[in-house]
Amino acid sequence: MSLDKKEKSNRTAGFVFGKRNYQLLIASIAVVAIGFFLMMGTTDIYSFTKITLAPLVVVLGFALGVVAILIKPGSKPGNAPGKEK
Repeated sequence: MSLDKKEKSNRTAGFVFGKRNYQLLIASIAVVAIGFFLMMGTTDIYSFTKITLAPLVVVLGFALGVVAILIKPGSKPGNAPGKEK
């Protein structure tokens, strides 16, 4: 019982994600916003921008958001897991 209390007291409160995760998350929100802005577009309902480009941009923004959540905090893009220097 006392061992559990010591382990809990050693833990410090911090952010769940790292700086890179939050940067990617903000970028994904911006990409989704750009996609919705492209969907507003002009008065032409059947334009390429509204029908094809804007939905692709929105899906890419959501995919970037998933990557931002799943990437490990503190991991470098060039480092493979298990590689030690």
